[in-house]
Amino acid sequence: MNPRCGRRTLAVLSLALFIPACGSGSSSSVRSTASAATGTTSTDTTPARVADRLALLREVLPTASAKLPSPTRATAVERDFLIAIADDTQRVWRREFAVSHLTYRPVRIVVFWSKVRSHCGEHEDSGPFYCPGDRTVYLDLRFFTGLARDAGVGGAAQAYIVGHEFGHHVQQLVGIAGSIADANRDDPAGKNSRSVKAELQADCLAGVWGNSAYPRSELTIRDLDDALKAAEVIGDDYLQRAAGEVVDSALWTHGSSQQRQYWVRTGYQSGRPSACDTFAFR
Repeated sequence: MNPRCGRRTLAVLSLALFIPACGSGSSSSVRSTASAATGTTSTDTTPARVADRLALLREVLPTASAKLPSPTRATAVERDFLIAIADDTQRVWRREFAVSHLTYRPVRIVVFWSKVRSHCGEHEDSGPFYCPGDRTVYLDLRFFTGLARDAGVGGAAQAYIVGHEFGHHVQQLVGIAGSIADANRDDPAGKNSRSVKAELQADCLAGVWGNSAYPRSELTIRDLDDALKAAEVIGDDYLQRAAGEVVDSALWTHGSSQQRQYWVRTGYQSGRPSACDTFAFR
């Protein structure tokens, strides 16, 4: 999640504009939905590069044995829970890189309230984010508290967002982030489209981790619905409507609610990093 989107999300939360979700998006129209705002030009080589990078990772994440904790209350936001989820996500990806014969560089975890300084700059009300400059996942307790209070989602939703930020770390390590940066320099006009695809891929990678985590947790199917509900309320179209704006896909950076739900579900159901090739959708 980038700082601009985080600020918008928190602003919506603070105004109590989040309303209960009315169900998840249909997956039957997945190709048209996933490609609605993510078209690429025929000269864009990013899709092929991304597919090559994803192919470096093993098809199915290795089985992990650690049992995951559950929050004390369904919609509680607990620092220890967030850190435990982050630690588990890191263990799973470290093992995945090891069996894929790749080098994993660990990420730091910083939990803060509203304001923090990172190698990527000063942040206030930024929401959770990943900074590649210091290889750190920053988790904003104020954001999580607002999300739990106003959207009524709990631990599974929080875990999804933590997994999303680790997805960006995986993209950085396997070279996907570098390929995107190269393409953005060559074709600045396609930057927003690539941003959407990169964010949706991070959603999918969060789902892949969730596939490993679910059997080791006390989460129920209802809890998993919470993750999809969170994906809905942080979709770009949802945020635009909640802010009283006209829905404009040209301004999206993370994807629509339906797109985000689809890719979280895809990662979770497949458990395979290779299923997360969002750049293959035009």
